[in-house]
Amino acid sequence: MNDFEKKIKEISGSWLHCSNIKILQVNIGLKCNNQCSHCHLMASPNRKEMMSWKVMKNVIDIADVIKPSIVDITGGAPELNPGLMKFIKKLRERNHQVQVRTNLTILCKSSMRELPNFFLDNSVKLVGSLPCYLKENVNVQRGEKSFQKSIEALQMLNNIGYGVKPNLELNLVHNPIGFNLPPKQTLLEEEYRKELGKRYGVKLTGLLTITNMPIGRFLKQLEKQNQRQKYMKLLKESFNPQTINGLMCKNQISIDWNGRLYDCDFNLALGLTIDHGAPSHIKDFDVEVLSKRRIVTGDHCFGCTAGHGSSCRGSLA
Repeated sequence: MNDFEKKIKEISGSWLHCSNIKILQVNIGLKCNNQCSHCHLMASPNRKEMMSWKVMKNVIDIADVIKPSIVDITGGAPELNPGLMKFIKKLRERNHQVQVRTNLTILCKSSMRELPNFFLDNSVKLVGSLPCYLKENVNVQRGEKSFQKSIEALQMLNNIGYGVKPNLELNLVHNPIGFNLPPKQTLLEEEYRKELGKRYGVKLTGLLTITNMPIGRFLKQLEKQNQRQKYMKLLKESFNPQTINGLMCKNQISIDWNGRLYDCDFNLALGLTIDHGAPSHIKDFDVEVLSKRRIVTGDHCFGCTAGHGSSCRGSLA
C-alpha cells in the first residue's frame, strides 16, 4: 500500500474506485514537434509511438458502447498522427463530441494549415497548452520562439471563431514554472484574459490549471536540482480532501497508442495499466467491470489532490 492509498483509506475508509466512464481519453502518439521541459510523457520529435487505424477503429467501437460525454484526443502532438482527421470524422459521424489537445505551435507549420478549418467544420473543442502569458516563461519551458508561434496560432483560431463564439471552445492550459503549485484558477484566468487581450488581442473560452506531476522530464528536473523530496513533501502537505470526488480517474479511461487501458494520462506515462482484476487492453473492454474498477495509484497521485487540485479538466476544488 503506497502513501496515497493510505491517505485515501484513512479519509474514506475504502480504496479509490471508478464511479462511471464519462470521458474517453485517447493518446494517439508520442511524436511531438516540441520537447518541453515539463512533459510528463517525454514526447519529442524522435518518438516513434503512433496509434494505428486498427486501434482507432476499436476506440470508435468502444465509444459507441459507452457513449462518453467527450472523446479527448491527446499526444504528443496528436496532429502528427496521419490518421487524426479520419479518426475525428468517424467519431463525429457517430455523434461523439470530440476534443483535441494541441500545443498550438504545431498549427503554425505549413503542413498543418488546413487543420483549424477542419476542426471548425467538425465542431471540435480545442484545449491549447500555454504555460504562461509571458514570453520569457513560455520559451524557457517550451523552447525559443514557442511563445510567438503560440500567439500566432491563437490569433488564427480567434479569426475563425474559436474562443469568440460560445460553441467553439478554446480553453488554455497553465502549468507552473518551477517547483510550485498552480494559483487559484479563476484568478489566473482573469490575468490570462487581461494580458493576452491587451497585448495580442487574443480571446479564450477559459483556463485550466494543471500541477506539474513528479514524473517524466519534470521528475528529471527535480532530481537534477535535488528538489524531488522537497517537491513531494509540498504535494503531500498540500493534500486537499475536497478534491477526491472530482479526481479524473473516477470517471475516465485513458487509452494509449497500442490500445492499453489506464486510469489516467499520468499512469499512462508511467506504464501503470488498469489492474485489480479489470481488463487492461481495449480488445478485452468490459464496460461493467471497468466502470466499477479499483484505481491504480502511486505517490504521484498527490499531485492531483494538492492545493486546488489538478486534472486534465483543470482545478478540482
